[in-house]
Amino acid sequence: MKHLISIVGDRDVEIGSIKFEIALRISRSLVDHGYRVLTGGVGTLSRAVYKGAVLSDKYEDCSVISIVPGFDPTPAIGLSDIQIATGLDEFRNVITANSDAVVAIGGGAGTLSEIAFAWSLKRLIICVDVDGWSRELAGRRIDNRIRYPDIEEDQCFPARDEREVMDILSKYLSYYSKRHHGIPEI
Repeated sequence: MKHLISIVGDRDVEIGSIKFEIALRISRSLVDHGYRVLTGGVGTLSRAVYKGAVLSDKYEDCSVISIVPGFDPTPAIGLSDIQIATGLDEFRNVITANSDAVVAIGGGAGTLSEIAFAWSLKRLIICVDVDGWSRELAGRRIDNRIRYPDIEEDQCFPARDEREVMDILSKYLSYYSKRHHGIPEI
């Protein structure tokens, strides 16, 4: 089984910018290490993710999946191998947050919601040190709940580059195996 890693962040980044380049390098490295990649399927950040994945020698059809906000999968064609048109608009963020791990690159309110959902869903979160919510939350806990008593350092793990992302995944992914089973009733 290949683990599924979400890359979230600014929808549109300038081609060639640090966010574009880091998304490209991270996605290539993820595929190099045998992961599948999930994106929101629209915008230039998704373009960078797909471009990076395709550059990997281990790339194969189905390496990149997109969770499209609208009912029409067409906007994600050429930005992923599999397009899942949800019609959920912003609410599709809970789906992108429920992968095996979430890597945030910058981001605004949508990314903030994905990080918050990932936290509630007990997912491993990695925040890249670039402008946006990923930088704001890197090295922090979202709230005081104890998600994993055996992981004292549980947090939004900070990373500067693809090597640090891979190191965090290698060290922690196997520990982040719990899944959310609903909000307990009182």
